[in-house]
Amino acid sequence: MLSKTDQPKWISAAQIGIGALAIILSILILINPIISVISLIVLVSVLLLIVGIEKVIAGIFVKNRARFSNLGLGILVIILAIVAMTFPVGTSVFLVILLAVALLFDGISRIVHGLGHKNQSKLDRAFTIGVGVIEIALSILILASPAFGFGLVAAIIAIALLITGIQILVAGLTGRRMSVHSQDPNNSI
Repeated sequence: MLSKTDQPKWISAAQIGIGALAIILSILILINPIISVISLIVLVSVLLLIVGIEKVIAGIFVKNRARFSNLGLGILVIILAIVAMTFPVGTSVFLVILLAVALLFDGISRIVHGLGHKNQSKLDRAFTIGVGVIEIALSILILASPAFGFGLVAAIIAIALLITGIQILVAGLTGRRMSVHSQDPNNSI
């Protein structure tokens, strides 16, 4: 059962701020999707650099069986993170192309599955084949124009962020939160 409960004013203010920030970020992503994807690549690269440094430190100072694998893999992660930070556009294009190829293979797999499974209903098979065709078409579009892939990913992220931001903002503005209470089977009130 859903019930409305009052919340402290500071939580409402935080919700308003976070919701507004999420809405602003979603608009910025929609305005310039390429910069958004590149920023994400740089952020992930920095995180990977930190992880790589931690692995190298563990490989140097921790005496165990995985010492040399930690050291070697840590160095590899550091190198790849530095390459990704140095060439964020190239890394972004590579990732978009990699995802497009994966989408292509999944589309082919769905078509083969839809054609090969005669025991499924015609509607099921048609739907599976249709999804496979859409995946192949999207992958071809992305492979032909990686900017389309950037735009598609950015649009999906921006829309999700916009919806979440609006939801958080409205919760903050109304000053009420929705909480889910489970009904106790022992309590019949």
